Amino acid sequence: MGCLHSKTANLPSSDDPSAPNKPESVNGDQVDQDIQNFKEFDLNELRKATNGFSPSCIVSEGGEKAPNVVYRGKLEGNHLVAIKRFSRQSWPDAQQFVVEATGVGKLRNKRIVSLIGCCAEGDERLLVAEYMPNDTLSKHLFHWEKQPLPWDMRVRIADYIAQALDYCNIENRKIYHDLNAYRILFDEEGDPRLSTFGLMKNSRDGKSYSTNLAYTPPEFLRTGRVIPESVIFSYGTILLDLLSGKHIPPSHALDIIRGKNALLLMDSSLEGQYANEDATKLVELASKCLQSEAKDRPDTKFLLSAVAPLQKQEEVASHTLMGLPKNTVILPTMLSPLGKACAKMDLATFHDILLKTGYRDEEGAENELSFQEWTQQVQEMLNTKKFGDVAFRDKDFKNSIEYYSKLVGMMPVPSATVFARRAFSYLMTDQQELALRDAMQAQVCIPEWPTAFYLQALALSKLGMETDAQDMLNDGAAYDAKRQNSWRC
Repeated sequence: MGCLHSKTANLPSSDDPSAPNKPESVNGDQVDQDIQNFKEFDLNELRKATNGFSPSCIVSEGGEKAPNVVYRGKLEGNHLVAIKRFSRQSWPDAQQFVVEATGVGKLRNKRIVSLIGCCAEGDERLLVAEYMPNDTLSKHLFHWEKQPLPWDMRVRIADYIAQALDYCNIENRKIYHDLNAYRILFDEEGDPRLSTFGLMKNSRDGKSYSTNLAYTPPEFLRTGRVIPESVIFSYGTILLDLLSGKHIPPSHALDIIRGKNALLLMDSSLEGQYANEDATKLVELASKCLQSEAKDRPDTKFLLSAVAPLQKQEEVASHTLMGLPKNTVILPTMLSPLGKACAKMDLATFHDILLKTGYRDEEGAENELSFQEWTQQVQEMLNTKKFGDVAFRDKDFKNSIEYYSKLVGMMPVPSATVFARRAFSYLMTDQQELALRDAMQAQVCIPEWPTAFYLQALALSKLGMETDAQDMLNDGAAYDAKRQNSWRC
């Protein structure tokens, strides 16, 4: 079970021991109440949330080979999170790790991803943050599929990240480790946010930069130390990425700028989208950020004053600018009891409803006739069905799978209910792919059967395919509504 109270409540912040542990707001916008409080998680809870740290849940670049892996996880209550798992012995001192994480966990701002917890058990060191469903800046800028990022969205990213860095400065979190396009994430509205994972080093004594040395601040190359001005340098490399749509080494970009050929940096896909004056201002800002001497770089207030005036479409939502689809989420009040159980991932209630429904949804179907025939072969089939139903009722899912599998091989006509019950049994024994297969078979038997869609939604959600799961939930709800309307007529 998750912790109801933080084990770290009395730990001081690494920056300001007297700072109150309360959520912040920006421009009057309150932070989601569900993610206000930082807490220390149990390892078993995070293991369960990631299906045992399954490779299928990895969302970080580099997959399992990365030194520190990020997983997508699902906590109780269907709350999606990102879980960063540090390599073993990265932080030998568990107390130091928790103190550092707790300090970062106090930050609450709509321009950063909230860190909502950590775990330090045995050799394991994990951070838990909000899950951002719309990928990274790297994906949208360098590996786009449908459309390149438009100019107005690139300016918004520059502005929002400047706001995030300024907020961190105000909260005395002036050091950000390895700011790059992978550290900028997009939330459900398509708004860019700065990952809080970068506010902690990858290890107690580890390197602050994992990117190519060509992109690291000069002072880090000289001394191995990161200073607040180093973050400004990294922000300059982000501006280069946004302007060019490519990862250009700063030294090469500065050569182009000094040669009075600044517009040669511009991404050709942006042609006609910007005024040359605006592009020149961003190029000049990047040049200031990339100065070799730290003292010559601007501060975060200057970044804000330079970028904010360039936003021309503030009234247009980010997901619209990016061409991201907005999933229509079916409200729980619009769902049937089975649909509500699916939406909440309430498997106990889902099981109860399947039991109460029995084989009622197949009344009049061809396979019912086979249950009424009294040959010796059919009698054996009925006994197998009975044993499967009893095992299913008693939540003996291992045996229900065995009996239903035998029954599937005996029946002359497939039964949607048998496939549905075996699918649920597979779900309860952590065999999600087999559950999805059977749920699809149930849909083949009865094409507009809501139960089949809800089971597919459960299986897809367990597999981490949230968008597809939501689509299936919506389809099931639509067929539920269609049924209700037909009964009223």
